[in-house]
Amino acid sequence: MLKRSLAGLGALAVVSGVVWPRRRRLLANWLDLPPPRYDVGVERGLVVPMPDGVRLYADRYYPKAQGAFPTILIRTPYGRRPVGISGLFMGFAIERLVERGYNVVVQDVRGRFDSEGEFTPFFQEAADGRATLEWIAQQPWFEGNLATWGASYLGYTQWALAPDAPPYFKAMVPMITSASARIFVERVFGLEVLLRWLVLLALPTRGRLPLWESLALMLRAGRIVKEAVWHLPVGEADLVAVGEPVPFFREWMQHEDENAPYWEPVQWGRRMERVQAAVHWIGGWYDFFLYTMLRDYRQMRALGKRPYLTIGPWHHLSNDGMVLRVRESLAWFDAHLKNDPHALREKPVRVYLMGAEEWRDFDDWPPPEAQPRRFYLHPDRTLRPNAPEEDAFPSTYRYDPADPTPAIGGALFDPSEAGPRDNRELEARHDVLLFTSPPLDADLDVIGDVRVVLYARSSVSHTDFAARLNDVHPDGTSYNVCDGLFRVTPEVVEQVDEGLWRIEIDLWGVAHRFKKGHRLRLVIASAFFPRFNRNLNTGEPVATGTRMVVAEQYVYHDKAHPSYLEVSVVES
Repeated sequence: MLKRSLAGLGALAVVSGVVWPRRRRLLANWLDLPPPRYDVGVERGLVVPMPDGVRLYADRYYPKAQGAFPTILIRTPYGRRPVGISGLFMGFAIERLVERGYNVVVQDVRGRFDSEGEFTPFFQEAADGRATLEWIAQQPWFEGNLATWGASYLGYTQWALAPDAPPYFKAMVPMITSASARIFVERVFGLEVLLRWLVLLALPTRGRLPLWESLALMLRAGRIVKEAVWHLPVGEADLVAVGEPVPFFREWMQHEDENAPYWEPVQWGRRMERVQAAVHWIGGWYDFFLYTMLRDYRQMRALGKRPYLTIGPWHHLSNDGMVLRVRESLAWFDAHLKNDPHALREKPVRVYLMGAEEWRDFDDWPPPEAQPRRFYLHPDRTLRPNAPEEDAFPSTYRYDPADPTPAIGGALFDPSEAGPRDNRELEARHDVLLFTSPPLDADLDVIGDVRVVLYARSSVSHTDFAARLNDVHPDGTSYNVCDGLFRVTPEVVEQVDEGLWRIEIDLWGVAHRFKKGHRLRLVIASAFFPRFNRNLNTGEPVATGTRMVVAEQYVYHDKAHPSYLEVSVVES
């Protein structure tokens, strides 16, 4: 952790001007990057015309040298010259790429910063991205090889132009992102993420704010979001978040079904058979895009393609991995744009094994060698490898949407609260059930899928069941590892008997070592708020619902209804 933090500080120092150009070679050695070869030049305010007459603006960073160089395109709604921590990372990455022989074109997307037009997230990026590719292809400095790069929305803009792209589009590195616009995933959406994003987009877009002022705005935005997540109806929470209606947000809230025709034009993950560019996904175990990123990766593998995948111990705004991301990106671009694969690792999948604090390489994800192992829920609130053999009453708790179970840590947007956190405060609440294993007699490497199968019922027909896997240390601290939620509706839930359901909760995936002497703990609840939007238990539409009903929840763990946790284990 210290080494990662120091590397991040070193990178920020470069962008902040603390490290002078003549010391870049020393920095490269320290950060294990290829040596820099060129000084960096920049052309600002390039006009990129769109077919409808709208003008988008871009900057080109280029190596100060004779010759032709491949091009990397970055399309962003956050400003070509952003400030803040994420802006410093982008600036650091741009300099490192240019120093090693790449043109980098950074463009404001439509309706953001200098670019003209109206910003309608997701739906405009395919046409504008394709027109930008065509413009680049006509420039005298373009030598015939192009790639894309970027994180979060900058990753989505890559996917929007990838299907049926021209043959000169050779490679892409989408980070902490999804190939599709998925506001709702399995009828659930990240409330805190979406509202914080609205606030972020509402920050000033004209002129450059000083760093301290930008940070102050972000702190204020955090306070606003903490208030906005409580507003009902959810479809009007934009009034609290940004002070006025946001048309695209209100439209999105009317379309809860991710498979509805409305979303089809922006679901690029369904068009992966038409993507020819080489793809390297980079994500984080505590990133809120992890679920869709892993699903996208599997879909591409099912098509017979061989993408790369790197997952670190990061949340969405982590800085610890910035140098690694640049290093992996350089290796990917060198291999596919310069025909120089010497820095490319042998195995396509590299994941950080939390708990062991080490990287592991595999041939695929999930690892082919991973084996499922079950831990059954027992009436005495233990987790054991053997199924219960007796009859027993179910365990019960009451879920009140007026006081929803909070998300402590995990895949949140707020960097001060995301990631692994001590969950003892959460575990002490009355609206959770805890099932804990005995201390482990050997290390247990959980690498791959994690799921929970519950036999359950409720006093209401619309509700949620959530599960979280925690690592309990010998001193009693309990840290969240992964979690997930299942939204119950009569149409989707599996009926076992009248009023009894079989529920499968996907906890996404993880690579974590539970050390000898530690215990696995399964937390069962009906909310992780505000990470997921709370279920009001009434079946009303998300956008307009305001009425709340308390639910009595029942979880079964007997010989007829053996609820269990299933993890994927890789032997050391």
